[in-house]
Amino acid sequence: MIYMIKKTPKSKPKPKLKPKGVPKRKIGKASRVKKGRKKSTKKTELTKAELNPIIFPVKENDWESWQTFNPAAILLKDSEKLRGKADRIHFLYRAIGPDGISRLGYANSLDGLKINERLSYSVYEHRRGHFILNFYSFASGGSFGGAEDPRLVRVGEEKTLYMTYTACDEGLRVGLTSIKVKDFLNKNWKWKPAVLISPPGQTHKNWVIFPDKIKGKYAILHSINPQVGVAYFDNLEFDGETHIQSDYNGKCEPQSGCAWESYMRGVGAPPIKTKYGWLVFYHALEKNDSGKYKAGAMLLDLNNPTKILYRSKKPILEPDEAYENEGFKPGIVYISGAVVKDGKLLIYYGGADSYVNLAYADLEEFLQNLAQNQKPKWKGINRKIKAPK
Repeated sequence: MIYMIKKTPKSKPKPKLKPKGVPKRKIGKASRVKKGRKKSTKKTELTKAELNPIIFPVKENDWESWQTFNPAAILLKDSEKLRGKADRIHFLYRAIGPDGISRLGYANSLDGLKINERLSYSVYEHRRGHFILNFYSFASGGSFGGAEDPRLVRVGEEKTLYMTYTACDEGLRVGLTSIKVKDFLNKNWKWKPAVLISPPGQTHKNWVIFPDKIKGKYAILHSINPQVGVAYFDNLEFDGETHIQSDYNGKCEPQSGCAWESYMRGVGAPPIKTKYGWLVFYHALEKNDSGKYKAGAMLLDLNNPTKILYRSKKPILEPDEAYENEGFKPGIVYISGAVVKDGKLLIYYGGADSYVNLAYADLEEFLQNLAQNQKPKWKGINRKIKAPK
């Protein structure tokens, strides 16, 4: 391993990210570069796909004719019996039509960019109990009810997929449902009846399940401010009477580790397990630019995810494209799905609460960049949105 530390005035050397269990090597005053090898000047770039948006409203389908955004994403084999057959990325995206109900649609992709299949009907709808109409429900993406902002996860190699989402039920609460992997792949939408896992009378969103057990327990990440909150369970069979108490508070203070953030909106996609820690994305408002949703990233300790190892000092994703500023809610990027495929980090996010978009980067470079507290550059094309055919 080569260590290259560039010394700059009035600044400390930036740390190299290391997997757990690897001892730190001492670094001298000079950079340790092998003779004859040029020093790398390559910087991490978060690239926005030229084909964005990859999912957009379809006028012919009433239920998704207005908005399609904030997708869940998961990477699965095409067949559980044929290991290694194909890695396909599956999406459950939020959609809204004239009736104001938020439903979930389905699409998939083999390469992560081009949509290979998209169903013309919705595959999940929240059956609400006591509905309370309030301004916050409508402000939360433009719907008056239903299932919002899904997060989809498989814990280890279990035969079940779990989905958390915001349920417009007695205000805004966190819903939990599940489906067998086999049924999901065969498009038999046999979802388990949903249960609300956040307390009644409280507003909660953006709760995600870790894709692996931690110390033998299922883990749910329910807060990242003023501190990281994780709840542990022997199973995810909630009875409707058990609720997770969360201490979430969006206001950012310097002592809580906030740098660019003035207000934390919540967690993005489910955590991604890396050799360095849990990679977690989140949404926040920036100081002096509070009208826009921007995204940050952090690495949490693998065994104690309440411990933050690294945190981005600048936003990693900002709304600067037409498809992020022309829609129901201008100035919004909202990461709700992310996968790693062939060493690439594929980030799926909603733009302007109207479209599904993709940004990507080399995973290793992204993590090293995060550890060095450098802001990733992002490339886009600043093009106008093409009207759906």
